[in-house]
Amino acid sequence: MRFRPIASLSVVAAAALLLAGCAGSPDQASTPDATGTADASQCQSALADAPAPDGLTVSGDFQNKVAVTLPEGYTPTALQRTTLIEGTGQKIEAGDVLKASFTLIYTDSGEVQLQTVDTAPNGMDTLISPQQIFGAALQCVPLGSRTVSSFPAGTLGEGSPAFVLVADAISELATRAEGTEVAPVDGMPTVTFDDNGAPTTTTDADGKQMLPKPTAAAPTEVRIENLRQGSGETVNPGDQVIVQYTGALYDSGQVFDSSWQRGTPAQFVTNQVVDGFRQALEGQTVGSQVVVVIPPSAGYGDQAQGDIPANSTLFFVVDILGVQHVETAG
Repeated sequence: MRFRPIASLSVVAAAALLLAGCAGSPDQASTPDATGTADASQCQSALADAPAPDGLTVSGDFQNKVAVTLPEGYTPTALQRTTLIEGTGQKIEAGDVLKASFTLIYTDSGEVQLQTVDTAPNGMDTLISPQQIFGAALQCVPLGSRTVSSFPAGTLGEGSPAFVLVADAISELATRAEGTEVAPVDGMPTVTFDDNGAPTTTTDADGKQMLPKPTAAAPTEVRIENLRQGSGETVNPGDQVIVQYTGALYDSGQVFDSSWQRGTPAQFVTNQVVDGFRQALEGQTVGSQVVVVIPPSAGYGDQAQGDIPANSTLFFVVDILGVQHVETAG
């Protein structure tokens, strides 16, 4: 079976975990949606800080496999978190992108359901969002910390068992593409960037954000060009990616969606976005910056979507910050 990235499971205020981070099913093509929209200036985890239950212990070196001993008959009844190792780095906030390691254990059976060190020994790329279990486990603690968090039964969906999650916050990743610059290609949209790495926009008379209007005729096929070439891991089909992006209408330059303007990166699965956007991601490497022009046939076709009129050609500027690979099990 195919493993659905656990990072797309989100914590909500009612102490329930719901699916998030993926815009619809694979049959419902869409442009990306951000999974974390909280104000990064307010550091408050969805998990209450509390002492670990008596008898719950975690052993093993930081960033390595851990062994978890659970109290006999332990059944978590509340969302809570304990910091086992206090790091010395900066405080982790919503919108940060980290290398982190996670171990998830069901409390009823003691079975390990996830141990990311097996597939990502240097740490798994992780977007910190207070609406996700991984983000909630690490938000507001210093970089270099280890936490153990408890989640009651039913929080992963009706009938799901309770679990504990051990999280090691290893290092911080960039929130903008930092690959080697590549010369722009004639005929592609021209983009400049501000000091933070966001595409530079202007505001029109109606208050709408605008990228420079492309001067070349709209292509009839998807066109993809790199502005930066990263040296990180390759994005494979079906992977979950962490990105910054801005999307605009080709015929006017009007911005219709932007993670930069929301103030936090986004994450989503490559096969759950419109086909042109999927093509722009798969085969790219982390650290790359991509410009993609998407004709209607690889976008929304004759269907209007919010600020996107029917039969629109779109263009995106995308910074690829991280990737979580889809694992296949027998």
